[in-house]
Amino acid sequence: MTSQVSNLEIDNTQTVEDFIEEESSHKEVIETVISSLDQNDTAMVNHTEQGSLWKFNYGSVEVFVQLTGETDDDLLTVWSSLLNLPAKDEPGLMRRLLEMNWTGTFETCFSIHDNKVMISAQRAVADMYPGEISRLITLVANIADDNDELLQEEFGGSS
Repeated sequence: MTSQVSNLEIDNTQTVEDFIEEESSHKEVIETVISSLDQNDTAMVNHTEQGSLWKFNYGSVEVFVQLTGETDDDLLTVWSSLLNLPAKDEPGLMRRLLEMNWTGTFETCFSIHDNKVMISAQRAVADMYPGEISRLITLVANIADDNDELLQEEFGGSS
């Protein structure tokens, strides 16, 4: 079942950062972060027995957030597709992605999945703080939006 992510009510005197640092479930934190990044109300969520999957638009990219559950063994995964393969000058593209992995991806990484260049981050839920959830979602969204059009322009393909 897919439904619109509802905007959470936040007291006007309280920042998003203050809200997510309180005792909130990982799902609540994810929805708060997404609602702060999603300016066009594009966010959707699908809750199943295997976990929850959110999708929202950020700039020129779609960002996905998956939470398998709330136990220490569960995972938070955030990803976005940047470029469809094949691309022109794939050896040059691979070199660029490896160089970018070293210099500017922080806890994220570039990879290839299903013939697409992706940016992603994954972390176990154990001992995860709300600020880490916010950081991972924000990093993937920003790095994807900052690089998708540049990579498409230089190496072809599409998002």
